[in-house]
Amino acid sequence: MEVRRSSQVPLVGRESQVAGFRRAYDRAAVGRPGVLVVSGDAGVGKTRLVTDLAATADRAGGHVVVAHCVDLGEIGIPYLPFTEALGLLRAPAASDDDVAGRVARLIAGRPALARLLGPGDDEPPLSGRDDQAERLPLLDGIASALAIAGRPGAPLVLVVEDLHWADPSTRDVLRFLVARMRTEHLLLVLTYRSDDVDRRHPLRPLLAELHRMQPVEHVELDPFTPDELRTFTTAVHGEPLPEADFAEVLRRSEGNAFFAEELLAADASPGTLPWTLADMLHARMQHLDPTVQQLVRLASVAGRQVREDLLLAVAARTPGLDGPGAATAALRDAVARQVLTVEGVHVTFRHALLAEALALDLLPGERATTHRTYLATLSERPDLGSAAERAHHARQGHDLPTALAASAEAADRARELLAPGEQLRHLENVLSLWESVPDAAGLIGADRVDVALEAAGAASRDGRPTRAVQLAEGAVTSLDDSPRRQAALRHVVARYQLELDDLDEAARQTDLALTALGAEPTAELAATLATRGRIELNRDEDDVAREFLERAVAVARAVDDPVPETDALTSLAVLEVGDPDEAARLLEAARDRAVAAGSLSTELRCWFNLVSTRYYAGQLDAAEDVLRAGLARARETATDRGSYGLAMRELAELLRYVRGDLRAGESGPGPGAAPTVAAAGLYAAVARGDADALDRAAALRQDGEIDGFVLLIAGGCGVDALTWAGRYDEAVELAGDVAERLGTVWSMYFLGRIWISALALAALAGAAEEATAGRGDAAQAERRRRGDELRTIARRTAERGRPRGGVLGPEGRAWLQRAEAEHARLVAATGGDPADPEVWEATVQEFSYGYRYEVARSRLRWAQALFAAGERDTAELETAEALHEAEAMGAVPLVEATRAWARRARVALPGVRRQTGLLTDREEEVLALVAEGLSNRLIGERLYITTKTVSVHVSNILAKLGASRRAEAVAVATRRGLLTL
Repeated sequence: MEVRRSSQVPLVGRESQVAGFRRAYDRAAVGRPGVLVVSGDAGVGKTRLVTDLAATADRAGGHVVVAHCVDLGEIGIPYLPFTEALGLLRAPAASDDDVAGRVARLIAGRPALARLLGPGDDEPPLSGRDDQAERLPLLDGIASALAIAGRPGAPLVLVVEDLHWADPSTRDVLRFLVARMRTEHLLLVLTYRSDDVDRRHPLRPLLAELHRMQPVEHVELDPFTPDELRTFTTAVHGEPLPEADFAEVLRRSEGNAFFAEELLAADASPGTLPWTLADMLHARMQHLDPTVQQLVRLASVAGRQVREDLLLAVAARTPGLDGPGAATAALRDAVARQVLTVEGVHVTFRHALLAEALALDLLPGERATTHRTYLATLSERPDLGSAAERAHHARQGHDLPTALAASAEAADRARELLAPGEQLRHLENVLSLWESVPDAAGLIGADRVDVALEAAGAASRDGRPTRAVQLAEGAVTSLDDSPRRQAALRHVVARYQLELDDLDEAARQTDLALTALGAEPTAELAATLATRGRIELNRDEDDVAREFLERAVAVARAVDDPVPETDALTSLAVLEVGDPDEAARLLEAARDRAVAAGSLSTELRCWFNLVSTRYYAGQLDAAEDVLRAGLARARETATDRGSYGLAMRELAELLRYVRGDLRAGESGPGPGAAPTVAAAGLYAAVARGDADALDRAAALRQDGEIDGFVLLIAGGCGVDALTWAGRYDEAVELAGDVAERLGTVWSMYFLGRIWISALALAALAGAAEEATAGRGDAAQAERRRRGDELRTIARRTAERGRPRGGVLGPEGRAWLQRAEAEHARLVAATGGDPADPEVWEATVQEFSYGYRYEVARSRLRWAQALFAAGERDTAELETAEALHEAEAMGAVPLVEATRAWARRARVALPGVRRQTGLLTDREEEVLALVAEGLSNRLIGERLYITTKTVSVHVSNILAKLGASRRAEAVAVATRRGLLTL
């Protein structure tokens, strides 16, 4: 019996996915764009599903375009699926004439799009402006073309398959598109193999970002259930399988649609089904004519998809397929047998697994020979493919000179298309081949230093500063025989080292450069002086920085070079922190100058410094406004992963937290967040009481390449989380470790040490308050001694840490006051005088510049100090306010602490009963969790205590309540009003 292919039978199952697509389609039809991300293992049926979805959209009047990402190994073709999609949209034969006309006119009026789809001989070169500034018109052009292709009632449905093979620039376009979605009639459907995307896969960060965005829905495809598989195999086979055969297909395929279909198509007699996927595919191939088998193997070397005209041209050079019409006839037969399909100008394998299995089945010599045939064809007919494809086939065919030259050409093309990730990969290929190719410099018209520095620039633009430093250092070190050129390039290395906060090495590079460059005004001298000024600025050596920066401005103006001039002016503006309005004015002027000069990196630096100036001056509303505009600029130029884009994203996390917005942002616990952004997100995670906050903080601290900012924030938030968990000794130990490590990297009096000291004092005070020993014991005395030491450190840091401008800002003053207040609390808990309520009132006032969470936390301490001083009525008012704010923010640990203290102190609050005195605080916590049905182990994990300790608490509770079982204890406590369910 002839087995039908899955594409010939109705879609089986997937009802919920189809319904979800229809809802998303209907929303897109009325101007509510969306994204469906479809994932599943290879062969599970993603392509079959999206094919059915596309047909559904087409029947509903929508416009459907299907594009593909392609696996080309180490090479990459920038924007590949969008190039394919735009080509299909503007082609009248493949698109609605009205749509094709609109898209074609837009492309004609957008040089960046025209260049993407194939530059002509008369195409003007790039303007020489900053790469990222040039990139915005390209990204905006792609978004505009997709937007105009849809219309009310007939949205554009763009399907992008195999996103796990997406090039970096394609991922950037998707970020840009989704972030910009507003009212377009557009639905994106993206597919990827979930079994190919491990934690280190470059797609993971994009997926994490997409899943947090409003218009994105994730559709996970599971294998068929037994009932669904029975329906599927019956449809494909034409009749129900014998029970034994069905059981075997079920066992072997595990519900995977492709595997099941290939098992059936193998045409094996009962009991002789092939044992592996390769066996299945080989069994399929044995039924094909030898010329068809040869053509299919030829196609597999190109990957899942190959241009039809390229495949036929390669076949014409292949013995056995070079006869008149032989290749065309073989191709028709392969399509008729549904091994290959035709999609536009491409020939595509019905499934990527088939292409992979066939290519792997070739002997190494066969593969290399086939690659050389592709290379010869593309060299003779460059219109049939890209330089990147030539580079790929040359390298796989062991033609290293051609591979090097084609990789250099591909890198130029990637640079032209503003695709730094692909450019870097191509340039690294050039560098890896350099020593194996005679006269490589003559072959590409550039020496190895030029190539390495170009690669370093691409790495920096792609958000990979460590790789940028490695490449630039290697290039400059190789110039020992050319001291003048070496000196002129050292500032480039120093700038990349600045991105890594390696100030000492950056300063050493500029020292060497300044010694060799002399005093004659040159552009290189201006850039070196501006870079050294930034280094001194980061060292908090303001006077020295000003001297270098003013010299940089003078030299830059003397040689009429606006780029180092605007860079230096930006740094000079930062020095005006004592007058934030004047600093902002200077930064805005420098930003405008940077825009005029086309220096996007300097412009973004201005945006970041504008936000920082407003934030650290306590002007949070203004900071929020500037941050919104700065981040929008970073996103629209696809630079939000660069150093200043990341810095603004860090500030966004911090600002949201300070304002009391504790909702999880982009820094959640996935692999998508950069370490610095993830660290900033820990503030809110600890305040929310996230169960994994401690683990996340510890993971960031253990990063081998951790920078100072990450260590400070992950360390401080870890201290805070340990304190909330009652693990006071660990909190104090961690605070000391973080201070020691950062003291060796920065200085003993880094300003963040005030914050760390205040948190450590809070842990000591908490431990002292909960201590059961007498007030004069050795442990309490040691806590008091360490607390005195920490207060002294906080005071000295405020004096000697020398904040820019010489005066602590609002945040620094608030944390210094918090350290004083926590010390007073510690003194009271270790037998000293009760804390003066005024010290906590002052803390509340210092944080009142807008730090909502810390105002609420300090208000609770103020209430406790008022209560201890006998001012009960005022204490109740402040406690109620602290509780109201904590509940409004969702600050769970603070809510629980406020309610627990109110019960103990018998302070009347809404929804809080007074302390009974029968059970201890910990016993009440354990009883509440017992009432939730938690086991001793889970209670221990929730309260950060051992299972044995929980068991002791439970025994005490049963004894105090006269109960013999846990359920009885809950019932008794509820009747007595000790527990509210």
